[in-house]
Amino acid sequence: MPKSSTTDATKLLAEGHRKVEELFEKFEKTKGAEKKQKIVHEICTELNVHTRIEEEIFYPALRGKIEEDDLDEAYVEHDSAKALILELEQAQPDEEYYDAKVLVLKEQIEHHVKEEEKQRDSMFAQARKADVDLEKLGEQLQARKSELMEEAKAGRLAPAEMHTLAS
Repeated sequence: MPKSSTTDATKLLAEGHRKVEELFEKFEKTKGAEKKQKIVHEICTELNVHTRIEEEIFYPALRGKIEEDDLDEAYVEHDSAKALILELEQAQPDEEYYDAKVLVLKEQIEHHVKEEEKQRDSMFAQARKADVDLEKLGEQLQARKSELMEEAKAGRLAPAEMHTLAS
């Protein structure tokens, strides 16, 4: 996917959503365990990086400026996805439920994307109305994403940590 000409944070994150959606489509059309495993690894890497930049930069910048419930729900949705990502990264493509886990992860991500960018009062819509410099935030997101992708290429990207949810 070509690099965006804008650094608007919501547009950069939406580009990440499109990339993962394309990978899920590619997975569904792919035959062969090795090929499937390669695509799943790419999906997991993209999602690990994406959740990290959202949780490290985007969500904290929105805290107190958009609906708190939306942010809290996003963290919980991320944790659910991270659990499946971890299982898939440790699984073999010929294991029972492998394809089903990928499908469930896809459905979770579709739901999350809908809430972040496609609903009428989505998180992205709220961010655009809030007192947030989306260009500056986008630059920070892009820089951190580049760092994390380099770590992933070098095999040093640790699994995304689960968010500590207050009880």
